[in-house]
Amino acid sequence: MSKHVLIAAIFLATVPVSSTWSANEAPRLDFSGGWGRNAFNFEPMPSGPQPLTNLSRNPDGTGNAAQLVGDYRNPILNPEAAAVVKEKGELAKAGKGYPDPSNQCRPYAPPFTFAMQENFEILPKKDGTMTIVYSQDDQVRWVRMNGTHPAKVVPSHMGDSVGHYEGDTLVIDTIGIMTGPITPVDRWGTPHSDALHVVERYRFIDGAAAKMAQEKWEKADGRVRGAMGVRDFDPDTNVKGLQLELTVEDPNVFTTPWTALVTYRRVAGPWEERVCADNPVEHYPGEWMLLPKADKPDF
Repeated sequence: MSKHVLIAAIFLATVPVSSTWSANEAPRLDFSGGWGRNAFNFEPMPSGPQPLTNLSRNPDGTGNAAQLVGDYRNPILNPEAAAVVKEKGELAKAGKGYPDPSNQCRPYAPPFTFAMQENFEILPKKDGTMTIVYSQDDQVRWVRMNGTHPAKVVPSHMGDSVGHYEGDTLVIDTIGIMTGPITPVDRWGTPHSDALHVVERYRFIDGAAAKMAQEKWEKADGRVRGAMGVRDFDPDTNVKGLQLELTVEDPNVFTTPWTALVTYRRVAGPWEERVCADNPVEHYPGEWMLLPKADKPDF
């Protein structure tokens, strides 16, 4: 089944914004439709603990996407996590690279999702769940609205996500994210433990403010594919933007909870199918170190 058919099938299960909600429930907000950006990584908050950034910079001061060297000196990291980030950075500087969900064709778990994905759609469904689809490598998440986490969460690739509305904000709470050798928090290889807890808060913002925030971050961190970018946006700044405020905590890795932003605008153009496939052409030598292999043929 093609991506376009899949998206169409999911949309058939959606309902109008105003339906199936009782009088004592908060109104459903319509965050559906395509949202995107032309940058990676997390935008910093105006103050407070900050997410990691790239120590490797281009001549123009932007982050060097070809050499991912996380700032292991950031005080949000405990000593053990800082050592992991430093080791990953040394590999990058030596041209050896290190595996992550993107270059290994694996699931992008939160919060790595928000550091890497450039385009997504939120699809509300009749049964009270919400499906979130991401264009890069065809990633999918499911959110149970107005639900609670089970008493004992079985770890999974995307974790257990429950959502609710707080006024004009969609809040998604995720725990139970599977740990492993390629389940980083960010593109710098920061690890996490079973205690990882991620809270996403989505709200509409002024269209002109969204455009300004995106341009500011692209100047600081770099624009994917340079001036061309990855996608175009609705040029009308009267169209609202969408801002994600995500809070990450893991007492086994971080010295404090920290919060960051990701700013999106309405995407102009059709949904793109971008499949990740096992490929002998490597980003760095020995890249496919964790590629699954069968001990014997299936036939």
